[in-house]
Order: sequence, then C-alpha cells, then structure tokens
Amino acid sequence: MINKTTAIHYKWGKNCDTWNLVDKENLSIKLEKMPPGTKEKLHFHKKAQQFFFILKGEAVFYIAEKQEILKEKGGILIEPGTEHFIANESEKELEFLVVSQPTTAEDRTNIDSD
Repeated sequence: MINKTTAIHYKWGKNCDTWNLVDKENLSIKLEKMPPGTKEKLHFHKKAQQFFFILKGEAVFYIAEKQEILKEKGGILIEPGTEHFIANESEKELEFLVVSQPTTAEDRTNIDSD
C-alpha cells in the first residue's frame, strides 16, 4: 500500500510538493500539489510520455507555444519531445497526478532558466 504518508516526498519550485507513488524505470506515478501563482520551468523529455490528471483546482498547460486550461477530472497527454510546463494561475491550490512512461529520471531538458 502507498499513500501520502508512506510515499517519498520532496519540495520543488516555490513550495510545490511531490509524492512518488510509483518509481520504476518503466513507470512513474506522482501526486503533485502546487500553491496559487506557481509554475514549472519550460522543459521537454526525450523518451517519456506524460499523462496529467487534475484532481483538484485548475491547471494551465503551456504546450508547444499553445495554452490549454484543464479543470478538475480532466486529463492531457504530453508526447515525448514536446516543450511544456504546468502553471497554477488560479487563487486555489492545484493537485494532480502525473503518470510518466518510462520514468522522467535523467530524461528532462530544461529550456527556461527562470
């Protein structure tokens, strides 16, 4: 069994949280939480495809220079090699699952240095 209490946890960005629910070479599943006004850096993955599923709040995805808004219970697939980042531009906390196949460990290229 795995949950927020037993999963490996780490902080990133400006007080964002990640819990590693599954961390294998061929599959990664993370639960993530982003406070209002936070965002990830623009990046891409050479090998991994990623599926994001919004559990709580509203996410803004910037994908290949386009903007997509994703609300609760909505999902989006990001193909390998696609430049993207997620942002919480709302006033409420954002919580989501991100499923990566294979893992994104050592498969991330940052584009934005901010």
